[in-house]
Amino acid sequence: MLKDPNLLVGYDSSDDAAVYRLSESQAIIQTLDFFPPMVEDPYLFGQIAATNALSDVWAMGGEVLTAMNIVAYPDRQDLSALGEILRGGAEKVQEAGGILCGGHSIHDPIPKYGLSVTGLVHPDRIFTNNAVEAGDVLMLTKPLGSGIISTAYSAGETTEEAFLQAVRSMTTLNKYASDLFRTATVHACTDITGFGLAGHLLEMLGERFGAVLEKRRLPILPEARRCAQEFLVTAGGQKNRNVFSGHITFAPKDFVIEELMFDPQTSGGLLYAMPEDAWRSIEAQAVHLPFVPALIGRVVEQFSQEASRIVVI
Repeated sequence: MLKDPNLLVGYDSSDDAAVYRLSESQAIIQTLDFFPPMVEDPYLFGQIAATNALSDVWAMGGEVLTAMNIVAYPDRQDLSALGEILRGGAEKVQEAGGILCGGHSIHDPIPKYGLSVTGLVHPDRIFTNNAVEAGDVLMLTKPLGSGIISTAYSAGETTEEAFLQAVRSMTTLNKYASDLFRTATVHACTDITGFGLAGHLLEMLGERFGAVLEKRRLPILPEARRCAQEFLVTAGGQKNRNVFSGHITFAPKDFVIEELMFDPQTSGGLLYAMPEDAWRSIEAQAVHLPFVPALIGRVVEQFSQEASRIVVI
């Protein structure tokens, strides 16, 4: 594989996007994401898919520049639904401050939608997902539980109000949190998506560090707690549990918190690792964000390879 010193972040680091240096003061961020519908309303699906795809640019500390549609759609299905998907996506790109400049479509029996997104960042101000330091506080910018609620709603097991709370989270751009956190010292950042809080935090910690989380501080969508209590859980959450549970200790055990940490999030929040004094410097402004960030725990030195990498107390 050809090595290029200007490729600052590539596929080898399991990060949220690729970053390529153009000059001493400018680097380009490239990312893409698309998936099938998780909601029935095509307009909301377009908004959620676009919000999710755009998020990786902010996770890297950048700003959105352009976006292109990625579309898979049945060749005999009503095109009005596709128009609503594209309308929802275009509105979110515009809200992000980006320019929608085209795309590509194919026929597929299962509809899918997302974006290929380009962003810009200063080469010295990139947020990677693997540069945490001992003592960092962990800040989460959106509540957990969108996966559980969406699944329960599709099965008729939760209310319209609960579903709309989840939709509000899934359609809130991470831009607003990013704009604030970029003004402070940040050591690492990622967005919480398919691997859930547990999986993405483990990626951030690597082999050297651990984390202690306080379950009372975890932001949770209100109805998500009830859904977990009634075992209305997701298949993706059980896959995450199987993969990641061996690295986490819950003291004491708490099934509801476990499910919410393993729950895959669609268009989840940003998870920041930063010095506590850096967080305190922006804390007053953070109350004006769509969701107030939660200090959920701290990064600690990993004492041994046998110890759990995350402890939830």
